Amino acid sequence: MQAWHFTEMPYPHFPPDAPTVRINLPSRHLDPKIAADLYNRYLDEHVIADELGLDIMLNEHHQTPTCIDTAAPLTLAILARQTRRARLLILGNPVGHRNDPIRVAEEMAMIDCISHGRLECGFVRGVPYEVFASNANPNGSGERLWEGIDLCLKAWTTTGGPFTYEGRHWHKRSINLWPRPYQTPHPQIWVTGSTDVMTPRRCAERGYVFATFLLPHQQVRPLFDAYRERFVEHGLPGGGGIAYMPLVHTAHSEGEAEKGAEELRWYLTSSRAEPQFRNPPGYVPTSVSVKAMRQAASGAATMRQGSLEQLREAGVLMSGTPDSVAAQIKRFYDRVGGFDHLLMMDHAGFMSHQRTVDSMTLFAREVYPQIKDLARTTPVRTAQAAE
Repeated sequence: MQAWHFTEMPYPHFPPDAPTVRINLPSRHLDPKIAADLYNRYLDEHVIADELGLDIMLNEHHQTPTCIDTAAPLTLAILARQTRRARLLILGNPVGHRNDPIRVAEEMAMIDCISHGRLECGFVRGVPYEVFASNANPNGSGERLWEGIDLCLKAWTTTGGPFTYEGRHWHKRSINLWPRPYQTPHPQIWVTGSTDVMTPRRCAERGYVFATFLLPHQQVRPLFDAYRERFVEHGLPGGGGIAYMPLVHTAHSEGEAEKGAEELRWYLTSSRAEPQFRNPPGYVPTSVSVKAMRQAASGAATMRQGSLEQLREAGVLMSGTPDSVAAQIKRFYDRVGGFDHLLMMDHAGFMSHQRTVDSMTLFAREVYPQIKDLARTTPVRTAQAAE
């Protein structure tokens, strides 16, 4: 199992009573001097993760203080030069919201070369709030995601000169990528999903890694089973692996771990959005919208409202002393039938630099050795350098 360090790089210094932190929160609440210090702090922690033997994950969001990594390829490019060993995962490129997938392909190829082939390239559909900020049509955003991935792959692997592309969403002339990726034929592709079993099935067929975030084990198991069924039982090609992201905090005592876990829960409780931004028409099928409205009307609790113990039982949070964290990871591993990548959100909100680094260090030294050899559910992919 591979373990990855992750933070959304938040700017937590906004009014706690703000009715929304998505789209409409005025940027006057941001102090650029504080933001500058935070950016450099987060980059330092990524470098520390590399030194500890952890891999690194990045993402991006827009028009929200919960994530000020608004251009993850820039952060990725910095880390490609500053780090030495870590795999560098961007999860990911919101290609369905970008006007030019070829630009994405160029950025990723350049980063793969700078890092000597350490890039793991993720693609995401993007959260519903950002449909408004990007002025994108929510209808067909899933189709644009998959077509954008296909176009990037074609650009990376066509090395005989320019080609023309005619698709449903993009029409391109004289595509001739310079540079091409360091890895042959291209970096490992990752895709995320949370409800539809078709996404993990499609990932298995294509050899992509499928990742899902902060879901209870009861919801994760069907997604991972769908991936395994498509890859193993039907003998389909590829099968990059499966990944899960929980909140993770490791401490020397249970008391200190509780403090860290409470600080991590900030991520679940802080991301408020006004109703009109939560579900733009066409973003999800009608049946999914109806189900969500029924759950809301019934007052059904969500993971975001759960206690620390409820979050731990679900596997959304894994916190405690090193042996306890290792046991919680193994329990979740057994409950979902195994997985290959632990994407640790081990920083959120106001958590200090020292507490973050202490948790990372304790995990790397005392937890990681206990889980590193957990059997992978798919073959390990070995990246090869282009000759």
